[in-house]
Amino acid sequence: MTLDEFREVMTEINPDALLADGMEAAILGYTVGHHSEHVVAYDYDKCVEVLVNRDGMTPEEADEFLSFNTLGAYVGPHGPVYVKVTA
Repeated sequence: MTLDEFREVMTEINPDALLADGMEAAILGYTVGHHSEHVVAYDYDKCVEVLVNRDGMTPEEADEFLSFNTLGAYVGPHGPVYVKVTA
């Protein structure tokens, strides 16, 4: 699925869903459930990779940046979630 197709799907199921700027390569998909809004889900480790490759951060710097600036920022109920993939 292209990014434009993904945006179209998200617009249909939750037009208020927020995407993380510049993290398109880390999109896993979106959450599903009857008790909360569908939001975009990102692979946390791929977000680290994006920051390392794009911004020249070390993995440790990227992890700290994401922890403080992304995970620590509440952007409302339509904000993305970040997943640590273990399988």
